[in-house]
Amino acid sequence: QSSVPTGVLVTYGLFFTFSIAVYHFFAEGEFSAILTLSVIMQCLAIALLAIQCHSSGSASGISAKALMMEGASLVCRLSSTLWLNGYLPVDATGDHLFQIVDICSLGIVAYLLHHVLMTQRHTYQAELDSLPMPSLVIGCFVAAALLHADMNDRPLFDTLWMAGLFLGIAAVLPQLWLVAKANGRVQALTSHYIAVMAVSRLLSGSFMWHARFDLTCQPWVEGMNHAVWAILGAHALHLLLLGDFAYYYVKAIFSRGIQSLDYIDCGCFV
Repeated sequence: QSSVPTGVLVTYGLFFTFSIAVYHFFAEGEFSAILTLSVIMQCLAIALLAIQCHSSGSASGISAKALMMEGASLVCRLSSTLWLNGYLPVDATGDHLFQIVDICSLGIVAYLLHHVLMTQRHTYQAELDSLPMPSLVIGCFVAAALLHADMNDRPLFDTLWMAGLFLGIAAVLPQLWLVAKANGRVQALTSHYIAVMAVSRLLSGSFMWHARFDLTCQPWVEGMNHAVWAILGAHALHLLLLGDFAYYYVKAIFSRGIQSLDYIDCGCFV
Protein backbone atom coordinates (compact mmCIF):
# COMPACT_ATOMS: atom_id res chain seq x y z
CA GLN A 1 0.00 0.00 0.00
CA SER A 2 1.19 3.48 -0.85
CA SER A 3 0.93 6.35 1.58
CA VAL A 4 0.20 10.01 1.18
CA PRO A 5 3.45 11.83 0.27
CA THR A 6 4.86 14.06 3.00
CA GLY A 7 4.64 17.07 0.68
CA VAL A 8 0.88 16.60 0.34
CA LEU A 9 0.37 16.40 4.10
CA VAL A 10 2.53 19.49 4.60
CA THR A 11 0.53 21.34 1.93
CA TYR A 12 -2.76 20.46 3.63
CA GLY A 13 -1.34 21.52 6.99
CA LEU A 14 -0.04 24.85 5.71
CA PHE A 15 -3.26 25.75 3.93
CA PHE A 16 -5.50 24.83 6.86
CA THR A 17 -3.27 26.70 9.30
CA PHE A 18 -3.33 29.70 6.98
CA SER A 19 -7.13 29.46 6.71
CA ILE A 20 -7.54 29.47 10.48
CA ALA A 21 -5.18 32.43 10.82
CA VAL A 22 -7.03 34.35 8.10
CA TYR A 23 -10.43 33.75 9.69
CA HIS A 24 -9.45 34.55 13.26
CA PHE A 25 -6.76 37.22 12.90
CA PHE A 26 -7.25 38.94 9.54
CA ALA A 27 -11.05 38.79 9.35
CA GLU A 28 -11.62 38.69 13.13
CA GLY A 29 -14.32 36.05 12.73
CA GLU A 30 -16.43 38.00 10.23
CA PHE A 31 -18.80 35.75 8.27
CA SER A 32 -17.77 37.35 4.97
CA ALA A 33 -14.35 35.73 5.39
CA ILE A 34 -15.98 32.51 4.18
CA LEU A 35 -15.66 33.94 0.68
CA THR A 36 -11.91 34.36 1.18
CA LEU A 37 -11.67 30.84 2.60
CA SER A 38 -13.34 29.57 -0.56
CA VAL A 39 -10.58 31.02 -2.78
CA ILE A 40 -7.95 29.63 -0.38
CA MET A 41 -9.50 26.16 -0.84
CA GLN A 42 -9.50 26.70 -4.59
CA CYS A 43 -5.80 27.54 -4.45
CA LEU A 44 -5.19 24.40 -2.35
CA ALA A 45 -7.00 22.26 -4.91
CA ILE A 46 -4.89 23.61 -7.78
CA ALA A 47 -1.72 23.25 -5.68
CA LEU A 48 -2.50 19.55 -5.09
CA LEU A 49 -2.78 19.05 -8.84
CA ALA A 50 0.59 20.77 -9.29
CA ILE A 51 2.15 18.46 -6.68
CA GLN A 52 0.82 15.43 -8.57
CA CYS A 53 2.19 16.74 -11.86
CA HIS A 54 5.61 17.50 -10.36
CA SER A 55 6.02 14.38 -8.21
CA SER A 56 4.81 11.87 -10.80
CA GLY A 57 6.52 13.48 -13.77
CA SER A 58 3.36 12.85 -15.72
CA ALA A 59 0.35 14.82 -16.93
CA SER A 60 -1.79 11.70 -17.13
CA GLY A 61 -5.31 12.22 -15.82
CA ILE A 62 -5.14 16.03 -15.97
CA SER A 63 -7.41 17.92 -18.35
CA ALA A 64 -5.67 20.87 -20.03
CA LYS A 65 -9.08 22.16 -21.13
CA ALA A 66 -10.25 22.24 -17.51
CA LEU A 67 -7.12 24.19 -16.58
CA MET A 68 -7.65 26.66 -19.42
CA MET A 69 -11.21 27.30 -18.28
CA GLU A 70 -10.08 27.61 -14.66
CA GLY A 71 -7.47 30.15 -15.71
CA ALA A 72 -10.02 32.11 -17.75
CA SER A 73 -12.35 32.06 -14.73
CA LEU A 74 -9.66 33.55 -12.50
CA VAL A 75 -8.78 36.25 -15.05
CA CYS A 76 -12.44 37.26 -15.35
CA ARG A 77 -12.83 37.43 -11.57
CA LEU A 78 -9.62 39.39 -11.11
CA SER A 79 -10.70 41.89 -13.78
CA SER A 80 -13.34 42.94 -11.28
CA THR A 81 -11.83 42.32 -7.86
CA LEU A 82 -8.47 44.00 -8.51
CA TRP A 83 -10.06 47.44 -8.63
CA LEU A 84 -13.79 47.17 -7.87
CA ASN A 85 -15.42 46.24 -4.55
CA GLY A 86 -18.79 44.83 -5.63
CA TYR A 87 -17.98 41.15 -5.17
CA LEU A 88 -15.37 41.32 -2.41
CA PRO A 89 -15.82 40.29 1.24
CA VAL A 90 -16.47 43.31 3.45
CA ASP A 91 -13.88 42.30 6.07
CA ALA A 92 -10.17 43.13 5.95
CA THR A 93 -9.36 40.13 3.72
CA GLY A 94 -11.15 41.88 0.85
CA ASP A 95 -8.56 44.66 0.77
CA HIS A 96 -5.64 42.68 -0.67
CA LEU A 97 -5.54 39.08 0.57
CA PHE A 98 -8.46 37.84 -1.52
CA GLN A 99 -6.85 39.11 -4.72
CA ILE A 100 -3.38 37.83 -3.80
CA VAL A 101 -4.72 34.29 -3.34
CA ASP A 102 -6.44 34.42 -6.74
CA ILE A 103 -3.21 35.65 -8.37
CA CYS A 104 -1.34 32.73 -6.76
CA SER A 105 -3.98 30.32 -8.12
CA LEU A 106 -3.60 31.81 -11.59
CA GLY A 107 0.18 31.39 -11.38
CA ILE A 108 -0.16 27.72 -10.44
CA VAL A 109 -2.61 27.17 -13.32
CA ALA A 110 -0.07 28.71 -15.72
CA TYR A 111 2.63 26.40 -14.29
CA LEU A 112 0.38 23.38 -14.78
CA LEU A 113 -0.51 24.31 -18.35
CA HIS A 114 3.19 24.70 -19.16
CA HIS A 115 3.91 21.22 -17.82
CA VAL A 116 0.86 19.54 -19.35
CA LEU A 117 1.17 21.10 -22.82
CA MET A 118 4.96 21.41 -23.09
CA THR A 119 7.23 19.76 -20.50
CA GLN A 120 5.15 16.58 -20.07
CA ARG A 121 3.16 16.68 -23.29
CA HIS A 122 4.14 13.10 -24.14
CA THR A 123 2.12 11.89 -21.13
CA TYR A 124 -0.88 14.20 -21.69
CA GLN A 125 -3.98 12.21 -22.68
CA ALA A 126 -5.08 14.60 -25.43
CA GLU A 127 -7.23 11.95 -27.11
CA LEU A 128 -9.28 11.59 -23.91
CA ASP A 129 -9.46 15.33 -23.19
CA SER A 130 -11.92 15.74 -26.04
CA LEU A 131 -14.91 17.61 -24.65
CA PRO A 132 -15.67 20.56 -27.01
CA MET A 133 -14.53 23.65 -25.10
CA PRO A 134 -15.45 26.62 -27.36
CA SER A 135 -19.19 26.01 -27.02
CA LEU A 136 -18.86 25.86 -23.22
CA VAL A 137 -16.91 29.12 -23.10
CA ILE A 138 -19.29 30.95 -25.44
CA GLY A 139 -22.28 29.69 -23.46
CA CYS A 140 -20.77 30.97 -20.21
CA PHE A 141 -20.21 34.46 -21.63
CA VAL A 142 -23.67 34.65 -23.22
CA ALA A 143 -25.33 33.52 -19.99
CA ALA A 144 -23.24 36.03 -18.01
CA ALA A 145 -24.25 38.88 -20.31
CA LEU A 146 -27.91 38.03 -19.78
CA LEU A 147 -27.89 37.16 -16.06
CA HIS A 148 -25.21 39.33 -14.45
CA ALA A 149 -25.80 41.30 -11.26
CA ASP A 150 -24.94 44.99 -10.90
CA MET A 151 -22.85 45.03 -7.72
CA ASN A 152 -20.07 46.90 -9.53
CA ASP A 153 -22.54 49.16 -11.32
CA ARG A 154 -20.42 48.60 -14.42
CA PRO A 155 -22.12 46.21 -16.88
CA LEU A 156 -18.90 45.03 -18.55
CA PHE A 157 -17.17 44.09 -15.30
CA ASP A 158 -20.35 42.69 -13.77
CA THR A 159 -20.59 40.47 -16.84
CA LEU A 160 -16.93 39.43 -16.54
CA TRP A 161 -17.37 38.51 -12.88
CA MET A 162 -20.42 36.39 -13.68
CA ALA A 163 -18.61 34.81 -16.62
CA GLY A 164 -15.80 33.92 -14.22
CA LEU A 165 -18.28 32.14 -11.98
CA PHE A 166 -19.86 30.22 -14.86
CA LEU A 167 -16.47 29.29 -16.34
CA GLY A 168 -15.34 27.99 -12.95
CA ILE A 169 -18.44 25.80 -12.74
CA ALA A 170 -18.08 24.53 -16.31
CA ALA A 171 -14.35 23.83 -15.82
CA VAL A 172 -15.21 20.64 -13.96
CA LEU A 173 -16.84 19.16 -17.08
CA PRO A 174 -13.66 18.52 -19.15
CA GLN A 175 -12.01 16.91 -16.10
CA LEU A 176 -14.99 14.62 -15.46
CA TRP A 177 -15.15 13.85 -19.20
CA LEU A 178 -11.50 12.76 -19.16
CA VAL A 179 -12.17 10.60 -16.09
CA ALA A 180 -15.08 8.93 -17.87
CA LYS A 181 -12.97 8.28 -20.97
CA ALA A 182 -10.28 6.75 -18.71
CA ASN A 183 -12.81 4.15 -17.50
CA GLY A 184 -13.56 6.04 -14.29
CA ARG A 185 -10.14 5.65 -12.64
CA VAL A 186 -8.84 8.81 -10.94
CA GLN A 187 -5.39 9.30 -9.44
CA ALA A 188 -5.37 10.21 -5.75
CA LEU A 189 -4.34 13.83 -6.03
CA THR A 190 -6.66 14.43 -8.97
CA SER A 191 -9.48 13.14 -6.77
CA HIS A 192 -8.35 15.44 -3.94
CA TYR A 193 -8.32 18.33 -6.43
CA ILE A 194 -11.93 17.65 -7.45
CA ALA A 195 -13.06 17.17 -3.84
CA VAL A 196 -11.35 20.31 -2.50
CA MET A 197 -12.80 22.35 -5.37
CA ALA A 198 -16.23 21.13 -4.24
CA VAL A 199 -15.45 22.36 -0.71
CA SER A 200 -14.45 25.72 -2.17
CA ARG A 201 -17.74 25.96 -4.06
CA LEU A 202 -19.69 24.92 -0.95
CA LEU A 203 -18.08 27.76 1.01
CA SER A 204 -18.72 30.41 -1.64
CA GLY A 205 -22.25 29.10 -2.13
CA SER A 206 -22.89 29.44 1.60
CA PHE A 207 -21.73 33.05 1.46
CA MET A 208 -23.89 33.82 -1.57
CA TRP A 209 -26.94 32.27 0.11
CA HIS A 210 -26.32 34.40 3.19
CA ALA A 211 -25.87 37.52 1.00
CA ARG A 212 -28.74 36.77 -1.39
CA PHE A 213 -30.80 39.76 -0.20
CA ASP A 214 -27.85 42.10 -0.80
CA LEU A 215 -27.23 40.98 -4.39
CA THR A 216 -28.92 43.32 -6.87
CA CYS A 217 -29.49 43.43 -10.62
CA GLN A 218 -31.53 45.17 -13.29
CA PRO A 219 -34.40 42.62 -13.49
CA TRP A 220 -35.75 41.34 -16.79
CA VAL A 221 -39.01 40.56 -15.01
CA GLU A 222 -40.26 43.02 -12.42
CA GLY A 223 -39.78 41.69 -8.90
CA MET A 224 -37.53 38.77 -9.94
CA ASN A 225 -33.84 38.94 -9.09
CA HIS A 226 -32.47 36.69 -11.82
CA ALA A 227 -28.83 37.26 -10.73
CA VAL A 228 -29.40 35.63 -7.33
CA TRP A 229 -30.99 32.58 -8.93
CA ALA A 230 -28.18 32.36 -11.48
CA ILE A 231 -25.44 32.57 -8.84
CA LEU A 232 -27.04 30.10 -6.45
CA GLY A 233 -28.06 27.80 -9.31
CA ALA A 234 -24.50 27.73 -10.62
CA HIS A 235 -23.18 26.67 -7.22
CA ALA A 236 -25.88 24.00 -6.89
CA LEU A 237 -25.09 22.70 -10.39
CA HIS A 238 -21.40 22.32 -9.55
CA LEU A 239 -22.20 20.29 -6.44
CA LEU A 240 -24.73 18.23 -8.39
CA LEU A 241 -22.15 17.43 -11.08
CA LEU A 242 -19.77 16.20 -8.38
CA GLY A 243 -22.40 14.29 -6.43
CA ASP A 244 -21.60 10.84 -7.86
CA PHE A 245 -17.87 11.47 -7.63
CA ALA A 246 -18.25 12.49 -3.97
CA TYR A 247 -19.96 9.16 -3.23
CA TYR A 248 -17.07 7.11 -4.64
CA TYR A 249 -14.49 9.45 -3.06
CA VAL A 250 -15.95 9.07 0.45
CA LYS A 251 -16.48 5.35 -0.08
CA ALA A 252 -12.81 4.88 -1.06
CA ILE A 253 -11.60 6.81 1.98
CA PHE A 254 -13.71 4.76 4.38
CA SER A 255 -12.85 1.43 2.76
CA ARG A 256 -9.09 1.96 2.24
CA GLY A 257 -8.23 5.00 4.34
CA ILE A 258 -6.74 8.22 3.06
CA GLN A 259 -3.20 6.96 3.75
CA SER A 260 -3.53 4.22 1.10
CA LEU A 261 -5.70 6.09 -1.36
CA ASP A 262 -3.64 5.93 -4.56
CA TYR A 263 -6.59 5.93 -6.95
CA ILE A 264 -10.39 5.92 -7.02
CA ASP A 265 -12.63 3.90 -9.33
CA CYS A 266 -15.60 6.09 -10.19
CA GLY A 267 -17.87 3.56 -11.79
CA CYS A 268 -20.57 6.24 -12.09
CA PHE A 269 -18.72 7.90 -14.96
CA VAL A 270 -18.26 4.81 -17.10
